[in-house]
Amino acid sequence: MHGTVTKSELIERISEKLKLTNGKAEQIVNCVFDSMVKALQDGEGIEIRGFGSFTVREYKAYEGRNPRTGETVQVAPKKLPFFKVGKDLKERVNSAYSAEQPAASPSPAGGVGTSGGGDTSSGGGFSSGY
Repeated sequence: MHGTVTKSELIERISEKLKLTNGKAEQIVNCVFDSMVKALQDGEGIEIRGFGSFTVREYKAYEGRNPRTGETVQVAPKKLPFFKVGKDLKERVNSAYSAEQPAASPSPAGGVGTSGGGDTSSGGGFSSGY
């Protein structure tokens, strides 16, 4: 399992790639994030082709239980952001992940538990960006 890229690491990567100061890269990252938050607050969806889409899902009020006490509690209605991954991103992540995994050794002929299924990895190596 790999680590997590933080906002400051993202800013640093953008700064290096675009040869910008960290301050300028931070302004860009903040502008993008702020624009996305504002769009979602305004009830708009965000679609980034090949990457995915962000929408706001509404949840009705319901009666829940406090797991500690078992007491019934009213849960207020809420709106939560939802991300649906795009096909290209899914394939790129899966192809990178499958490249890290050692090749599975074939099972012996007639072995127990063989499904006869082939390789389900996408294997698509993308060279273009989004």
